Amino acid sequence: QVQLVESGGGLVQAGGSLRLSCAASGRIFWNSALAWFRQAPGKEREFVSGINWWLGGTVYYSDSVKGRFTVSRDNAKNTMYLEMNSLKPEDTAVYYCAARVGGISYTQAEYNYWGQGTQVTVSS
Repeated sequence: QVQLVESGGGLVQAGGSLRLSCAASGRIFWNSALAWFRQAPGKEREFVSGINWWLGGTVYYSDSVKGRFTVSRDNAKNTMYLEMNSLKPEDTAVYYCAARVGGISYTQAEYNYWGQGTQVTVSS
């Protein structure tokens, strides 16, 4: 079992920055992947970014955040981070951390574990 707890959300003006954290407890298997998804009101949950926990730490980004967001991990702390810069109003959403055994997937249904989410609101 893996438990995920997100933190770091909040209200920020357009152009600002936020850093999200996802603390994982339980066992992170050698071939696990962790990802960030987000869901805006009235929209489907979408993949934002992710990282293969042990497999060289390969990172992935959606086109909408590439160049603005940076995902990283601290293996010793079992924590994943999402540094979000140049935030836009369209980044407003609840951000979720998710984990699965296996490599990164862009499909939310393939993730077994989810956090409770953290709200990010970007004002114009």
